[in-house]
Amino acid sequence: MGQNKATYDQNPTFRVKGEFLTWTGFEAILNELSSAVLKLNKANAVLVIEGYPGVRMELIKQALENHFTEAELIFADKFALSGEEIRRKFDMIITEDRVFGRMAPITLEDYFEKERLAELRLKVAHSKKPLTIIYGTGASLAAEADLTVYVDVARFEIQKRMRSLEMGNWNDTNVDEDILRKYKRGFFLDWRAADRMKVSLFHKIDYYIDDNSLNQPKMLKWSDYCLGLTEMLSGPFRFVPYFDPGVWGGYWMKDKLSITHESEKLAWAFDGVAEENSLYLQFGNMCIETPAINAVLKYPLELLGELVFSRFGAELPIRFDFLDTMGGENLSLQVHPDKEYIKKQFGMDYTQEESYYLLDAEDEAVVYLGLKDGVEEADLLAALRQAESGDAPFDADHYMHTHKAQKHDHFLIPSGTVHCSGAGSMVLEVSLSAYIFTFKLWDWGRLGLDGKPRPVHINHGEKVINWNRSEKWVRENLVNHFELLEETDLHTKEQTGLYGTEQIVTERDWFTDYVDYDNSEKTVNMLNLVAGEKVVVESVDNTFEAFEVHYVETFVIPAQIEKFRIRNIGNSEKVAILRARIQ
Repeated sequence: MGQNKATYDQNPTFRVKGEFLTWTGFEAILNELSSAVLKLNKANAVLVIEGYPGVRMELIKQALENHFTEAELIFADKFALSGEEIRRKFDMIITEDRVFGRMAPITLEDYFEKERLAELRLKVAHSKKPLTIIYGTGASLAAEADLTVYVDVARFEIQKRMRSLEMGNWNDTNVDEDILRKYKRGFFLDWRAADRMKVSLFHKIDYYIDDNSLNQPKMLKWSDYCLGLTEMLSGPFRFVPYFDPGVWGGYWMKDKLSITHESEKLAWAFDGVAEENSLYLQFGNMCIETPAINAVLKYPLELLGELVFSRFGAELPIRFDFLDTMGGENLSLQVHPDKEYIKKQFGMDYTQEESYYLLDAEDEAVVYLGLKDGVEEADLLAALRQAESGDAPFDADHYMHTHKAQKHDHFLIPSGTVHCSGAGSMVLEVSLSAYIFTFKLWDWGRLGLDGKPRPVHINHGEKVINWNRSEKWVRENLVNHFELLEETDLHTKEQTGLYGTEQIVTERDWFTDYVDYDNSEKTVNMLNLVAGEKVVVESVDNTFEAFEVHYVETFVIPAQIEKFRIRNIGNSEKVAILRARIQ
């Protein structure tokens, strides 16, 4: 689709209506906080600056020391457990595995021994200075604040800081540790506790600071920040996508979408993952970057709807991402756990059910999906372990059934199904968001980009493989399982995916002019323009402004939008929208 080149918006930004007070840079921010403290007109005022793990707290510390020379400055992190103590206390959660830990209801208070937390609180209570500032992760545990500031950072920015060896995990010295281990601890431990703390502060925060840009923090009032989120959630919106290289990466995204990236090949694009992506919110002349998960945590019913919230809690369970192997290599051969296994082994409430929607494919492209008829369990596991030990490569074609992959095919992948996207494909992956739980069975003998062997988890995989997923069964149940729902000269609606055990239903609409959508279930929708140059999403009751979408851009329809229209406004005679929602 050459005519669609370079229309993909890599920096979608929501402009909040109105005029706002904003502050950029440490000097402007600290001047405003000084003024706000004075307006309190209170002796012994307490200012709390709570920071998400991954914030550049050392720069904040320096700025505070230079500005507030007469205040009592207390760094909360010094009273928390050290990295060694954290690893020892939570070793059953972190585990020795490079990739997998265990979910647990950890709070930031669990990172503080009772005696040291009492010492911190006593230090604040006995301060004789007119202003006491407690800053750091867990700072809000020290005292009831007169003024609360929250310093935030996007999840992918944290990962970049970890990868560049700028930092390790919170309060730890593990800067040089394997990125998989650092990410794992964040995913299972640090970020869980910090998110719970963030939610507990929603009714207390006075100012919000974006710490994503080096030496250029940006601040606005929390009330204005919340106004921006609520305004955004009144209509369609997009997450800020990010792109990542990988050993199997291809050229399609860089060639077709004109993505600017330092890597020659790209493997991933995350453009619909609430826990990983961020949002750009424009307040007057200032644009802030903020974690997309904040919108889910702050306004779950407005975004998710009652059905999804009651089933999953404050999580957006649908994930859209891209897998690019055009000019690249096969993905790893893998399998996802069933719900019983993921719950007992890792403490997760749901598992990764997914599907591959083919945006493009080379002539020889295939998808590995299911086992060949007659494959014996013992033979397959023996061959996988032999390959893992390096004794012999795994003969995937002998054990795995392959399906020719063509543009607009849709392959369903319920948990327990061994699968792999082959080289020469551009996949839109649609799945439930338990995305870290992929058990690699074979990775074609490759090293990761870090030069280390990529982790393989045959011991987990063998316990969850559904041995009945043979080629005949897969063909009948998982490959292009389309159901025609509606057909006219101008519009065709098909259900393209919903296997019996899966919770995500997907529909594809082909149309020339426009389609009206009914969201009377009041549930969150995630959509992508899988064919055509561009469309516009319109309100049928004037509740939101028209929202333009370009080829392969993912966008979200919040649950509170009950009806909307998508109109073809580009040069394409016909367009196609893939829509996903929880059934």
